[in-house]
Amino acid sequence: MKQNYYFKLSILFVFSIFLSNPLIFAQKNLLQSGPMVGYSAMREVLLWVQTSEPATVYFEYWEKSQPQKRNQSESYVTKKVDAFVAKIVIDNLEPSTKYEYELFINGKKAIRNYPLAFQTQELWNWRKEPPDFKFAFGSCAYINEDKYDRPGTPYGGSYEIFTSIYEKKPDFMLWGGDNIYLREVDYDSRSGILHRNTHARSLPELQPLLGSVHHYAIWDDHDFGPNDADRGYAFKDLTTEAFRLFWGNPNYGVGTDGKGICGTFYWADVQFFLLDNRYFRTPNDNHVSKREVLGEQQINWLIDALTYSQATFKFVVIGGQVINPAQVFENYATYPEEREKLLSLIRQSGVKGVFFLSGDRHHTELSMLKENDKVYPLYDLTVSPLTSGTANPRENNTNRVENTLIRERNFATLQVTGERKNRKLTITIFDTKGKELWKKEILAQDLANN
Repeated sequence: MKQNYYFKLSILFVFSIFLSNPLIFAQKNLLQSGPMVGYSAMREVLLWVQTSEPATVYFEYWEKSQPQKRNQSESYVTKKVDAFVAKIVIDNLEPSTKYEYELFINGKKAIRNYPLAFQTQELWNWRKEPPDFKFAFGSCAYINEDKYDRPGTPYGGSYEIFTSIYEKKPDFMLWGGDNIYLREVDYDSRSGILHRNTHARSLPELQPLLGSVHHYAIWDDHDFGPNDADRGYAFKDLTTEAFRLFWGNPNYGVGTDGKGICGTFYWADVQFFLLDNRYFRTPNDNHVSKREVLGEQQINWLIDALTYSQATFKFVVIGGQVINPAQVFENYATYPEEREKLLSLIRQSGVKGVFFLSGDRHHTELSMLKENDKVYPLYDLTVSPLTSGTANPRENNTNRVENTLIRERNFATLQVTGERKNRKLTITIFDTKGKELWKKEILAQDLANN
């Protein structure tokens, strides 16, 4: 009986300490989402975090091989106007190095039960063969919120897919659009737009993937605005602001006078061109104005950038399908003049190694356009959905590669390997549990004109 008495007394004593120091209680809930690792360069990376109220945040980091030599980032006070988001650049890093890090909020370490790590890109050119690397790719991530979802069966689910992606250990993840789904309640206010981004980013299953895998993103209609939204959407500058706030790309609005989210980045000997298929898009039903998806300015920048690039593979990332010729839904084929202009300019420029990555369609497939034996085939890998509803394509995609159609939730990994003169791309599609569905290899030398 005495032991029981003293046990209860000790519990009351500990509880009284918590009550007398509410900061201890509050500290647990100050971390809203993250931390997330954004872009990686040779000398710097971006770290992102979101708190639940105003707080001072900073990071401590160290080379994985030298844990005793700690460094501290600058401190940043999160603010309500920015959804309590902090984006902190960690600079003066060493290239070709793996780091570990910790997050501190109001001077206290935020405990996470998974590794926090980032890496700088390798300094390889003129020194050795380009490094092998692997990235994950997917689109259409719907995170349920019953209060604001449409009645009936939940549209989102299978969140364990983010654990499966994490377990594949990619160097980075590339989000192919519809990374959140704005709801009717969100469309017409900044607070609604920020809420939707916060809700999606706070998913528990997503946190380990955010913490040690670098992330890059484009958008499509559901991040940009309502379903099938276009340049006529009145709040597009608010969703642009939110996208830039919640993602860690190295640049935005490149080649478009700072408008929209178009940008680019390198990884090893590969370059990625992140296109904006929404900000400049002519409304689907507007047939009296010039019909554009990307707009002349963005296309001109893309062709210049592709021509300048010395990358082995040049991944052009866009929200909707490019190579599927069916004029359905929001395929690029429904804007035939601009689509033909883009493909013709790529051919006329003589650029080699172009490969499209797309999302949107709620199914996965690989499309290939083979025009003649003098020019290399143009591929378009569509990967969708991650967690939103699935769809069975109704059209006959005559450019679909046989046995690549997937009608369930899935994701891809793309691995680039081999010596510089013999680089190889290996595409693997997995289901939500990480089981392989199909695999295909494409050689860089096969993406060059004869």
